[in-house]
Amino acid sequence: MRKGAGPVSSRSQTRSVRCGCSLAGLDLGQNVKVQSPHQYARIERERRFLLAQFPGNANVVRIRRIVDRDIDGTTLRLREQCDDGGPSLFKFTQKVSARTTGAQQGFITSMYLTRDEFGILAQLSAKTLRKTRYSMPPFGIDVFQGALEGLLLAEAEFDSAAEADSLTLPSFISGEVSDDIRFTGGQLVCASRQDIVAWLLEYGISLGPS
Repeated sequence: MRKGAGPVSSRSQTRSVRCGCSLAGLDLGQNVKVQSPHQYARIERERRFLLAQFPGNANVVRIRRIVDRDIDGTTLRLREQCDDGGPSLFKFTQKVSARTTGAQQGFITSMYLTRDEFGILAQLSAKTLRKTRYSMPPFGIDVFQGALEGLLLAEAEFDSAAEADSLTLPSFISGEVSDDIRFTGGQLVCASRQDIVAWLLEYGISLGPS
């Protein structure tokens, strides 16, 4: 889901594009080798962490309800999000993987949409992911719903590699999964309950089957 240059593993190539479809006459079901980042893309530097439980006495400064629609066969994502009691915001995002050092995940390009624009694009075949994000700077803690209920994933974004490397981890962190592609949105949206249970066990986190 990220746009940019750099080596991409065969695992990333085979799993980063979901279920072929066409959009505007383009065959988006094909894996395309990107030679250079789009001029409007920015580098996404992010570290991800698993939590066994939500931290007690958390200083939550913002709560957002998020629904992501990952469009089948593409690296494109539609997002509807709203603060508690607030209006919905709509975003259209492309992420292309380009893993390097310094927590770089790849390249990201986003734009805001009107409700009508979102409604048109939402007619495309997609898989849906629902979560609530609790902002506790520098972390955003995602509490997932549906088949992924019980999964707690903390993310922190950075402006530089040095900033990412200097992050001090709090005691509520159970394990880092920044390099584990299974815990990216593009993979989680395809995951079953059984997948999540098995993956979390690898990190010593027990999650019930339902």
